[in-house]
Amino acid sequence: MQRSRLHARPGFSGLALVVARGYSVRMESHEWREQSAEGLRYFRATHHGERWTILSTLKTDPDWEKLDPAAIPEDVWRALRDVVWRKYQRRRCPWERVMELDKFLGDEPAPEGR
Repeated sequence: MQRSRLHARPGFSGLALVVARGYSVRMESHEWREQSAEGLRYFRATHHGERWTILSTLKTDPDWEKLDPAAIPEDVWRALRDVVWRKYQRRRCPWERVMELDKFLGDEPAPEGR
């Protein structure tokens, strides 16, 4: 039995098959900043494995702090949704990310035909 060219390559990990079938396994990173009472605050959100992680820091603070998902305010989630929406419009992010955040925020559109 002869192996295909794809499997014959050294260092093949099977990742190419997953991506070729339309599943994205890469980590996505989104960054934005907001002016707050303490000063300029930076946010970094990463999506990997169906999970969001949000980090935050002040411009004057060199350390990033991980925000507890249950304690993240809704305005931070809405700002993330806005960043993801703008990336989707420029074809830099999949539509599923926008729909996932809409579902989380309770902004899902009503199903058509009902």
